[in-house]
Parts: sequence; structure tokens; C-alpha cells
Amino acid sequence: MTVRPAIAVIGRRARKVSGLRFAATVAAEAVCDAVFEAGGEPLVLHGGPRRALDGLPGRLTAFAGVVVPGGSDLDPSHYGQRPHPRTAPDDPEQDLLDLAVLRAVLGLDLPTLAVCRGLQALNVVCGGTLDQHLAETGVGHLDALHEVTAEPGSRLASVVGDAPFKISSYHHQAVDRLGRDLKVVARAPDGCVEALEHTRADVLAVQWHPEDLAGDSPQDRALFADLVARAGTRKEPA
Repeated sequence: MTVRPAIAVIGRRARKVSGLRFAATVAAEAVCDAVFEAGGEPLVLHGGPRRALDGLPGRLTAFAGVVVPGGSDLDPSHYGQRPHPRTAPDDPEQDLLDLAVLRAVLGLDLPTLAVCRGLQALNVVCGGTLDQHLAETGVGHLDALHEVTAEPGSRLASVVGDAPFKISSYHHQAVDRLGRDLKVVARAPDGCVEALEHTRADVLAVQWHPEDLAGDSPQDRALFADLVARAGTRKEPA
């Protein structure tokens, strides 16, 4: 029997969920479905109390790969800025969890796919900053479809090809100053950064939501297949 590689989907903290009396740790069904259809076993990682972050790298070694999904805005204090009027961070504990996860996966060289807010958190962990509210350019970024093109010769292009394709976009923030050890590997037609690769660690990040169109888009489906493939060949740390 083939064993599916365990993929940690970093849980989102929710103050209220239908059917539960208390706050919850949840994951988008579309993300879990995309991981499962690609051959992985999606498992939601609970952040827990703040003290649980101290043991996070050890907890993550139980997994073969990680998805850091989308969510609300990061508090701009994490990258040394005051909030823009349109910036809306909503959970300090979620910020701490996502940033800690990304620091850990960089140290562990754990195969990772970071999505939307996950890409932004990766850039912040690497010392970069964010444009807190994108100017209107004629390219829709919030609840819209638009084209992206992977940089020829990039790892991303080896996964999705280097021809333009449509993606599902839902964000109003984006990379401003690029973090260290990161390379831009895709842009929107207006120049907005749409994908990053880490130059040393096994981390690929996209600004769009590949789970939205994974059932129909071969490029989005390939991103999850690539993560599971990377996870399936990962060697356990000594």
C-alpha cells in the first residue's frame, strides 16, 4: 500500500464556526482537497497556546511538507510599519504562528507551498516589506481573475510552464521590498509580484489562490502535485 506523505496545512484561528460552541482551528476544504487529490494526506496543524511555538520545529519534523494558506492581513508592526487605513489584521496569535512556521521550514528545509498571505509572511520573515494597499492599475487583484507568467528557467516554470495562464486572485497587499534569499519568479501584467522562490530552502510561494481553480487549471493542480512530489522524496533529518 502506498503511504501518502503527510502535509501540514497550517490552521486558521476562527472565533466562531457553525456547529461548534467554541473557537476553532480550521482549514479551507479546497486546500485540503487539492492536497489530497495530488496524493498527499492533509493534516491541520493547530497553533495552540503561545508556548507551543517553542517546540514548533520539532513538531513540523513529523510532516513531509507544509502548506501555509491565505488569510487576513499581517500586522505591519512585523515589518516595521504603521498600519494603512485599509490594513485589517485580525489575530495576533495567527501572525505569530505563521511567521514561526515559515522560520522553521526555512531552517528545516521542509518542502513548502505558501499561498497569498503565506507568500507575504515569507517575505516578511526574510526581512522584506509589504505594500499595504495596492494602487489601482487596471489589473484586478481583489476577487478577480488575471494572467500571470512564470519566469523562464525558474523552478516555478518547470512546474507550471512559461506560458501565461489565468489565476484566482484575492489580495489587496503585495510584496514591496523583497526579502533576502528570495527571487521573484512571476508577475502580473501590472508588475505586481505573483510568485517567489527561496534560493536555498525548498519553499515556493504564490500570491494567488491555486486551490480555487485546482479542479480545472492544470497549472494550479501542478503546484499541489509538485509539493506532494517534493514531500515524497524528502529525506528525514539526521
